[in-house]
Amino acid sequence: MLKHMLTGALFAGVLAGLLAALLQYFLVQPLIVLSERYESGELVHFAGVAGAEAGHDHDHAATEPAAAEGAAPAADTAAAPAAEAHDHHHDDGEETPPLTRNLLTVGFLGLVYVGYGLILTAGFALAAQFGIEITARQGLLWGLAGFAAFQLAPAIGLAPELPGTPAADLTARQIWWVGTAIATAGGLALIGYGRSLVPLLAGAVLLALPHVIGAPEPESFGGVVPPELAASFAARALAVGLISWTVLGWLAGRFWSQPEA
Repeated sequence: MLKHMLTGALFAGVLAGLLAALLQYFLVQPLIVLSERYESGELVHFAGVAGAEAGHDHDHAATEPAAAEGAAPAADTAAAPAAEAHDHHHDDGEETPPLTRNLLTVGFLGLVYVGYGLILTAGFALAAQFGIEITARQGLLWGLAGFAAFQLAPAIGLAPELPGTPAADLTARQIWWVGTAIATAGGLALIGYGRSLVPLLAGAVLLALPHVIGAPEPESFGGVVPPELAASFAARALAVGLISWTVLGWLAGRFWSQPEA
């Protein structure tokens, strides 16, 4: 039994992790690289708007204090020196080579989804003790539930964030994330397999509880990354998670339903 669990989780996790890495390479990583350019100062948000406004001002306006004309033009005039200073300050040797970065991403996602696969197969084993049969179709539904518990529900309070985005205390966010994942998984299990009104109500309470408590929030909102870029990143990250979790659940259920050798 244990060997069957580990083998299924390993194969399903590795395959799902490879798919997640491939999707992330084309959909998510370009946004991360672009956000790092904003974080370093190479790019400046609203620089184009400020430049257009500056073109309509008189030449002597550049010498006036920033408080008189607003902060946007001052930020625009500082954009080019900041980018130049960044180029001179960091040589190519200090940046992670693209191949190394991609390999680390593949390895990291492979480990993550193997871990998720182990959680799924442990759930399959627990369900089997109650006479619940797990097939590939059932595994797909479990994968969707895993996505809801580990990504979708936590993202309601803590959306996927790009570099350069203000955030609350890390420990508080981790505690809320873990509590949300556990509560969501438990709530979905009660709703999915409950046979009376009490489990359904208890599951609904568990689903709502983390969001009633509320996720930790930063003292103020802002950052150097354009909000459009942050929104696109969050949407793509969740889409990659949905696809990867669905494949993981289907594969884990398929391997689980096969007879042991």
